[in-house]
Amino acid sequence: MNDHKDRPSDMLAAIAPGLFVLLWSTGFIGSKMGAPYAEPFTFLLTRFIIVTALMALTAAIMRAPWPGSPLLAGRIALAGLLVHGVYLGGVFAAISLGLGAGITALVCGLQPLLTAVLAGPILGERVRPKQWAGLILGLLGVILVVAEKVHPGSVGFAGLPWAIGAVIGITLGTLYQKRHCSGMDLRTGAVIQYAAAGMAMAIMAFSLETRVITWSGEFIFALTWLCLVLSVGAITLLYRLIRAGAAAKVASFFYLVPPATSLIAYFLFDETLSWIALAGMGVVAAGVALANRA
Repeated sequence: MNDHKDRPSDMLAAIAPGLFVLLWSTGFIGSKMGAPYAEPFTFLLTRFIIVTALMALTAAIMRAPWPGSPLLAGRIALAGLLVHGVYLGGVFAAISLGLGAGITALVCGLQPLLTAVLAGPILGERVRPKQWAGLILGLLGVILVVAEKVHPGSVGFAGLPWAIGAVIGITLGTLYQKRHCSGMDLRTGAVIQYAAAGMAMAIMAFSLETRVITWSGEFIFALTWLCLVLSVGAITLLYRLIRAGAAAKVASFFYLVPPATSLIAYFLFDETLSWIALAGMGVVAAGVALANRA
C-alpha cells in the first residue's frame, strides 16, 4: 500500500529539476516581453505587490501557519530579500543599463561554482572532486551556449556591478534559505519574502525611476506569467529542491537555464542557434549529470 502512495511523490521528485529549469527559463522571456513597458524596479515592485497579495489570500484561505517567532520571520524575510530583491533587481537593472544577455548569463553562470565554494563553510557540505569537475564542465558549456551573444558592445560596464551583485545575492540567499528557513511554510513564507523584496523595490523605484507603466496586453501577459509561473511555481520548486538536496547539486541545475532559454527564444523570437551553442548544450547536460551523480 505504501509503495502505491509513494509513487506520486517519487514521480514529482523525479520531474521537479526539469520542471524547475523549464519554468525558470521562461522568466527571461517574460522579462524581455515586459521590459519595454516599465522601468525595472517599477516592474518588479508591481510583480511583488501582486504576488504578496495572492499568497496572503492563499495562506488565509488554507489557514497556513505563520512563523513561531520574530527571529524566524526576520530570517525568512532576509532570505527573500536576497533571492528575490537582490537577484532579480540586479539582473533587471544590469540589462536595463546595457549589459548584454550573454554577459548577464555568464555572470549568473558563476552561481553554481560560488555555491559549491561556500557550501562547505556555511552548510558543512562536502563537494566531491567529480562534482567540481561537473560544475566546471557545466560552466564551459554555458560559455559555448552564449559565446555568440558576447561582443564588445554587449559589455555595458555600468550594468556589470548589478549582475555581480545579483549572483552574490541568489547564492547567499539560497544557502541562507537552506540553513535557516528550510522548515518554513511555503505559503506564509512567500508572503513575508515577497513583502520584504517589495519594500526594497519600492525604495529603488521611488528613488531612481518615474514609476510610469504603459499598460498593454503584452505587458499584462508578461506580468501574469511572471507572477504565477515564476514567483509561485518556479520558486516553490526551487525551495523544495533546496530542502531535499545538497546545495551544490541544486545549484548545478541553474547551468541548464541558458540552454533552455536559448531554445525557447529560438522558437518564440526566431533567434539564431548555432552548432557551437548546440554543442555547448550537450556539454552543460554532461556537466550537470556528472555533478549530480557524484
